[in-house]
Amino acid sequence: MPIRNRLAEMHDDITAWRHNFHMHPELLYDTHRTSGIVADKLHAFGCDEVVTGIGRTGVVGLIHGKTNTSGRTIGLRADMDALPMTEATGADHASTVPGKMHACGHDGHTAMLLGAAQYLSETRNFDGTVAVIFQPAEEGGAGALAMVEDGLIDRFGISEVYGMHNSPLLPEGAFAIRSGPFYAACDIFEITVTGKGGHGARPNNVIDTTLAASALVMNLQSVVSRNTDPQQAAVVSVTSFRTESEAFNVIPETVTLRGTVRSFDAAVRKNIEARLKSIAALTAETYGATAEVDWPENGYPIMSNHPAETDFAAMAAQSVAGDCDTQAPRTTGGEDFAYMLQACPGAYIQIGNGPSKGLHHPEYDFNDAIIPTGASYWVTLAEQRLPA
Repeated sequence: MPIRNRLAEMHDDITAWRHNFHMHPELLYDTHRTSGIVADKLHAFGCDEVVTGIGRTGVVGLIHGKTNTSGRTIGLRADMDALPMTEATGADHASTVPGKMHACGHDGHTAMLLGAAQYLSETRNFDGTVAVIFQPAEEGGAGALAMVEDGLIDRFGISEVYGMHNSPLLPEGAFAIRSGPFYAACDIFEITVTGKGGHGARPNNVIDTTLAASALVMNLQSVVSRNTDPQQAAVVSVTSFRTESEAFNVIPETVTLRGTVRSFDAAVRKNIEARLKSIAALTAETYGATAEVDWPENGYPIMSNHPAETDFAAMAAQSVAGDCDTQAPRTTGGEDFAYMLQACPGAYIQIGNGPSKGLHHPEYDFNDAIIPTGASYWVTLAEQRLPA
């Protein structure tokens, strides 16, 4: 079953929906406009039930098949939120909201799932129920967790859940997936180094926080190179170095470092946290300073695909595209779909965006050409998992 003819006919309409979302990006849980449009369209398509406010601004549409002898429900999830970035694409459909843009393709994900929802509502060629899930706050807000905690899985009786994300690293319309850990655990940290500020011309009278913090930046690189099993992938990146003074001749009282940690193993994740805190304290002490580490507990967990559901997803992708890479490389990107996979069996697949700027780049744009392929994948997966 390649691309569905009906979805090819709907291509222009779905593209128009995507451009509408792109022009009006919304952040985190503030997806009221997007959620409202999604709910209105699901009602118009004839979904049997449309529920709003799941996970604050999430939307769930239920579509019943022609029969329901299986009594099963599968979930198909798309994310809706944008990023706090200024767009530089120059496209006719560019963001109209300063400082906000769809730089990760969630507008395309939402539009493709809407297209699939319309098709499934029209045909209903399956046995059971399809739950189309539109999630807010993937970009750092853990919207998937909010929906799960709001009863997503139990309330709708979802037995399997699937997600999809575009990838500029893959050829246009190609699919890639892997079983087991796929996306990394994503943690953040903030380290405040405190010393004794003073005149830059008399460093002997101060405790130099910039020197201590600079040494700390370098020493933290040993966490991966010397404290982590070489066969275990991990990342420790310091991404921000800030002081409270911009004067050329002032040594600041405090320096704040911020960064991110990525890992694929729970033990490695815990070890990195312990080593980072130890190195911060001891490095600061070496220079007479102190270091306070803030490591929030709400970092996204490892996103691990379930084996059987990975096979099901790959089968659907092969039906649509003729092939699917089932040994996709792991990615150090984070993905809060991990919370849904902790609550329910399922799998997450990548669809190729073709040669474009990378995700989270100001010139990135979702490739409209892949819309019929992505929507056909959703339809095929639903029909294969709930055969009539």
